[in-house]
Amino acid sequence: MPEGDTLARIADVLGRALSGQTVTGARGRPGGARLDKVVGATVVNVESRGKHLLVGFSNGMTLHTHLAMTGEWHRYRPTERWHQPADRAVAVIETAHATAVAFNAPTVELIDTRALALHPRLSKLGSDLSKPEFDPAAAVDALRDPSRVDATIGDALLDQRALAGLGNVYRSELCFMERLNPFTPVRDIPDATLHRLVNRGAELVKQNSRGGARVTTSAGTPTRTYVYGRTGRPCLRCRTQIRSAVVRSASYSATPRRVYWCPSCQRHRDDGNAG
Repeated sequence: MPEGDTLARIADVLGRALSGQTVTGARGRPGGARLDKVVGATVVNVESRGKHLLVGFSNGMTLHTHLAMTGEWHRYRPTERWHQPADRAVAVIETAHATAVAFNAPTVELIDTRALALHPRLSKLGSDLSKPEFDPAAAVDALRDPSRVDATIGDALLDQRALAGLGNVYRSELCFMERLNPFTPVRDIPDATLHRLVNRGAELVKQNSRGGARVTTSAGTPTRTYVYGRTGRPCLRCRTQIRSAVVRSASYSATPRRVYWCPSCQRHRDDGNAG
């Protein structure tokens, strides 16, 4: 699933291509969002909110998409050939100078802009790590909320209601950086550690929002990640084999996700091993 840095980059690219432009054509999937309603309107802004993308129009409507595990946005010149089949397009916005296409996104809806504050998902998002105004204190307070204190830190970092923009890559990498086992309950983690986690998460998301391949490791490290995607390979600290497991979140998502950790650097508090 694209994480907050990916959505921030998409918003930047589409914003530069579309903002201030008049929509000359727009359509969605058959039976889906009536995007023809924005034809003739001007694109006012394109912004990300965590893992969500919002395209605002001068007629008071906003296009909301969430890419989940399958979706992606592409930008094309008006006459350029698309890189995916047209039948996979679920949202198309055309201007005189550019065409933006969302492929395979499960969430595509056209909303009255005034109703965004009441949207059942958008209104509950935590502070967005990709934004300059990200509030680390609010994020820590949200992680300390009674509804999350019994959750594992690996689960809690994925909860977009606590802080918006972290995904599976970052939760594994941040826990490794802090030598935290991802199965540690939030209640057992000191405030200072939580503050370091969220501040480092915001730093990495902002850094990776600038473009290029996502990198979570420090300069000179031979890999782009410390543990994510490295099952069975040696830990870059201690050479122990990295472990991973598919875990179904108890609170955030019904979709099982694979979490990665070093069983030596990130010892479990009970038995010295995780899982």
